[in-house]
Amino acid sequence: MHPVQIIHFSDVLCVWAFFAEPRLAEVRRSFGDRVAFQYRFCPVFGDVPGKIATAWQSKGGYDGFAEHVQNAGHKFPELTLHPDLWRKTRPASSLSPHLFLKALEVAELDGQCTPGTFARALRTIREAFFVHGLDISRRETQQDIAREIGLDVTVARGALDDGRAHAALSADYREAENLGVKGSPTMILNEGRQKLFGNVGYRIIEANIQELLREPNPDQASWC
Repeated sequence: MHPVQIIHFSDVLCVWAFFAEPRLAEVRRSFGDRVAFQYRFCPVFGDVPGKIATAWQSKGGYDGFAEHVQNAGHKFPELTLHPDLWRKTRPASSLSPHLFLKALEVAELDGQCTPGTFARALRTIREAFFVHGLDISRRETQQDIAREIGLDVTVARGALDDGRAHAALSADYREAENLGVKGSPTMILNEGRQKLFGNVGYRIIEANIQELLREPNPDQASWC
């Protein structure tokens, strides 16, 4: 049986995607090689200053948004948010870390990195922002994080220099638009027939996967 394909869209600066990480880990533990994740990016925080000015100017700006993020974190006591998020640490854009991560993905696909490098780097960079309060939009921060987990940053530079990382990121954003992805995180299953968006509980994710494992025929309508 082929594994259930899960296309997972997120923005690396989205706190709800950070909160979803334990659920994704549980999916990997519970289903193993019966599921296969394909990680994609969507540009929710592509223009952070513009987003804050448009959506949060009347609600306290960066400080108001920072308070909103910390309040959301109270629902997830198992996870720790750094107190400087959006108060002192204010990444300008998620496009920069997305581009760096896609460069690592391209390098992995070319056999220049061990399998799983991209997924591990994605989790580590997300944690660097939300747990350690680092500005992951800065290139030197991205490179420092890569070195800390034992990656050769020159493999990323190659995909950045020749434009392959840019093409891969552009493809992600185009796919998100074509699939009607409205925000982060979004999980796409069953060739686009099942879409799980936002703060979705593990049992809902599990039920959708179990249904596809029960009836893998894509022409069979799911009862989920």
